[in-house]
Amino acid sequence: MIKLAMTSVYVDDVAKAHAFYTDVLGFETRRRRDLGDGALLVTVGARDGAQPDLELLLERGQGPIAEPHRRAVREAGLPAIVLSVDDLRAEYERLRGEGVHFVEDPQERGGVLTAVADDTVGNLIQLIQPLG
Repeated sequence: MIKLAMTSVYVDDVAKAHAFYTDVLGFETRRRRDLGDGALLVTVGARDGAQPDLELLLERGQGPIAEPHRRAVREAGLPAIVLSVDDLRAEYERLRGEGVHFVEDPQERGGVLTAVADDTVGNLIQLIQPLG
């Protein structure tokens, strides 16, 4: 059996992304290593033992491959990642209270409730809640 173990999202600033994804979104730190010269290796994942074998790598988004990719995805209005929540409307209100800017308020689309937020480090992230 093949399973997803890690995926990544390019970010403007790894330390700032780490703070946003843990302090605001509520993920836990899985790995944090100083690679020298100000570079960090950081992965986060769901708290409380949920999805223990799945990590999100917060990857530096500079460079000849990453920067054009990030810019194109953002300019197209596409989310870099999609995150599932149990109660999207409650998370929307909580995150707005934390100062998170939403570029798309909650709306129903094809059996899911979705909203799109700015992660403060160069990406749009989509929150989804399956309906019914």
